[in-house]
Amino acid sequence: MNAIESELQRAVDRHSEELVALSHRVHDANEIRFEERRSSAMVADCLDRGGFQVTPGVCGLETAFVATAGSGPLTIGICAEYDALPGIGHACGHNIIAAAAAGAGLALAPLADELGITVRVLGTPAEESGGGKILMLERGGFDGVHAAMMVHPSPEERAHAECLAVAHFHVSYRGKEAHASAYPERGINAADAITVAQVAIGLLRQHFNPSDQVHGIVVEGGAAPNIVPARTEARYYVRSRTLESLAALRQRVQRCFEAGALATGATLEVEEESPPYSEFRPDLEIGEIYRRAAESLGRVFPPLPPKRGGSTDMANVSLQMPAIHPMIAIEAKGASNHQPEFTAACITPSADRAVRDGALAMALTAAEVGRTGSIRSRLLDADTAYSRR
Repeated sequence: MNAIESELQRAVDRHSEELVALSHRVHDANEIRFEERRSSAMVADCLDRGGFQVTPGVCGLETAFVATAGSGPLTIGICAEYDALPGIGHACGHNIIAAAAAGAGLALAPLADELGITVRVLGTPAEESGGGKILMLERGGFDGVHAAMMVHPSPEERAHAECLAVAHFHVSYRGKEAHASAYPERGINAADAITVAQVAIGLLRQHFNPSDQVHGIVVEGGAAPNIVPARTEARYYVRSRTLESLAALRQRVQRCFEAGALATGATLEVEEESPPYSEFRPDLEIGEIYRRAAESLGRVFPPLPPKRGGSTDMANVSLQMPAIHPMIAIEAKGASNHQPEFTAACITPSADRAVRDGALAMALTAAEVGRTGSIRSRLLDADTAYSRR
């Protein structure tokens, strides 16, 4: 593998300036879920220039794409994310994810046939609550993929992702306006309905399992203090250890929202924002290959306690095929994901190094998977290759 490792490293180095520029451009574009038109095009164009066959707008999703190189029987999927968070930008570092995925693909493409692999870079929109990967799974975007991978920036280096299953939903109450002082008896207070629901959820927390979480925001709560609010809206997430336990918790939280409607007479509507995200089932063998590759680049994986938190639609991919989602550390001066300081950290020299190291570590991992007989045989098993159910 020494010659292949050297060639992959040279390839990443050749593209390094382009990849860092791509990361910064996606960061500047700052596009939220399903609106990543420029960001998606930037990543797809980079791969097109590198010799990939690119198909935009796949799976009925305008900002999704599939880029393919090589013709080997073993297909390795590399996932690129590029959506930002509303109001806070790339505080989860998806610009780094996108550039590292493109870099891994560009490095592997010239060696794909020699390694006996097909490289498929998947542009996956709307990880931040839209479930782009789940929609692509359901619509055939991952058909034929034997294993999938991506890297995600974090304050910590971790070889294996741990996350919670999550449901994302939008809540709205409809009441009736009235003068809040002169004719309050004629109103139905939708703001009171959400208050009742929030109090009920707060009381329910005593009975949560250790991994259960509920958090949300009110996005509309009334127009003026002297008008009884006729409309309130909120966005909520419910998380739990597995899809099974999530379903049970989701029902209990639903009843809290129903209580708000019952108590006030307001009308309740609940709309799911995406399919539920599942728990993550990492492929430990491929994950350890990634760890060794990253360590060879100077990455250090300190012993850390388990950290089960956050959620990703890559988890749903992991239930359908072997997958890894390692965390790659960047220096953020004490900040962590979803903080504005982390947004700023995602275009620093440390973040730029993560683009290069993430790309090369994934390329080295894919190459070793392609050349290791036991893993290759396991992945090529007819029951392993994904096809939509």
